[in-house]
Amino acid sequence: MSPATRHHILSVLVENKPGVLARVSGLFARRGFNIFSLAVAPTDDATRSRITIVVDVESAPLEQITKQLDKLINVLQIDELAPSDAVERELMIVTVTVTPESKPAVLLLTDEYSGAVLDEAGDRITVSLGGTPEALDAFTSQMGTAVVAYQRTGRIALPRITS
Repeated sequence: MSPATRHHILSVLVENKPGVLARVSGLFARRGFNIFSLAVAPTDDATRSRITIVVDVESAPLEQITKQLDKLINVLQIDELAPSDAVERELMIVTVTVTPESKPAVLLLTDEYSGAVLDEAGDRITVSLGGTPEALDAFTSQMGTAVVAYQRTGRIALPRITS
């Protein structure tokens, strides 16, 4: 099973109340379900939030996960998004070491990935990139050992628009 098919995305609409995230994550912990990525944000309706959960479907059947989530009182809607049916994005901030010779190539690669330089001092540059998880993986692979540190957000996703 490839990493893309091993992970599945759940877009969970919940009431925007204290403790909801703790109940959702607690359910995963109690049941031994593995969360690969988790992102939470309010929606256009201030009374609701969307939790995007990327789950490892090898740790538990997806049907079992959704049934358990549906039992939680503050859960309003659960959308299962296969990676092929979703538009996904992540944000990454990465610090890399550069030499005077390598700096132009790093800046060019950052530009190719639609990134932006956030900070620069001495032999280090910190850049921000947004894109698909695969694109962020490709960028860090191309940077190789120049990567000093990086941090990624959890994935966010919405269903693809169909006509």
